[in-house]
Amino acid sequence: MSKKVFIFDLDGVIVDTAKYHFLAWQKLAQELGIEFTPEHNEELKGVSRVRSLDIILNLGNIQATQEEKDKWLKDKNELYLSYLVDMDQSELLPGVVAVLKFLKANNQLIALGSASKNARPILEKTNIIHYFDAIVDGNDVSNAKPDPEVFLRACQLVGVAPEDSIVFEDSVAGIQAANTAKMKSIGIGEKEILHEAEYIFSDFTMINEQFIKSLMN
Repeated sequence: MSKKVFIFDLDGVIVDTAKYHFLAWQKLAQELGIEFTPEHNEELKGVSRVRSLDIILNLGNIQATQEEKDKWLKDKNELYLSYLVDMDQSELLPGVVAVLKFLKANNQLIALGSASKNARPILEKTNIIHYFDAIVDGNDVSNAKPDPEVFLRACQLVGVAPEDSIVFEDSVAGIQAANTAKMKSIGIGEKEILHEAEYIFSDFTMINEQFIKSLMN
């Protein structure tokens, strides 16, 4: 049996930090006189910080210098980090730890593949960093999803072929990245949005041990 790696996205899969990103972007948008709603926020899912700012500026038809953009990106990240200060295990999404424990107990490799540049502190604060054999985040890659670079890097680090990789994702871009890399894609979220995934579950509590075992073989 060839060795498998299970690759997890972070935001919306392991923890719901998406709400903090939304609050930080919304506060920045308000300061720039732009209305930013939860519907607008859908467009930012799985998208890099730089691209996210461009989308928001477009909403307000705002032209900005690179210097202004850099300042706003820094402001947004500081706001976001301020929301994470009190983060703990209670922020983990339902069923995630049970799946991580089951994979570990069965000697499976586990990796993180996330666009977040704050992945390590989040994994530490939620006390699950010890489950991961490899962590690839926004500091390690230059191409955002749907480019599969983040997942391919994770495979390289653990020495597993892409076709022996299983990806858990909550964004369309992430599912597309996994599919492009010929990895098994498992959507966590809504069927209507993640229909390109090979399998879709509303959350990890819906994934049973039998299913995970089938992925191992």
